Amino acid sequence: MRLLVQRVAGASVEIGGETVARIGGGLLVFVGVGLDDGEEDLEYLAGKLVRLRIFDDAQGVMNLDVLQTGGELLVVSQFTLQASTRKGNRPSYVKAAPEPVSRPLYERFVARVGELAGREVATGRFGADMQVALVNDGPVTIWMDSKNRE
Repeated sequence: MRLLVQRVAGASVEIGGETVARIGGGLLVFVGVGLDDGEEDLEYLAGKLVRLRIFDDAQGVMNLDVLQTGGELLVVSQFTLQASTRKGNRPSYVKAAPEPVSRPLYERFVARVGELAGREVATGRFGADMQVALVNDGPVTIWMDSKNRE
């Protein structure tokens, strides 16, 4: 499972001209589920996400997590995070889990993040053609991969 985490001043998801989700300051999280992902991947990344210290403390040091700042969370499914660009110029998505596997894992990930955060998590719509707008704060962008735990 892969996450692309962005600290944002605000973000929204629009589908067909309708805004389906909007947050103020917090985290915009794109989630890509791979073929071999499971509950262990989900638990690892959900826990790391809510404890990720990328918000400034009173001294201007990134020392606070989204829970400590009262930030909001917006989680959006994005299978293209599983892209492979090793060969040629056209990305391959063969490592992305098919919808019957990825949708339940994505939904459990969102639920688990909500449980750990103790607050509602805004989402896009799984499988939809979404337009995501954001104001990256910093900018701060973090890449997380449950199979490559750096």
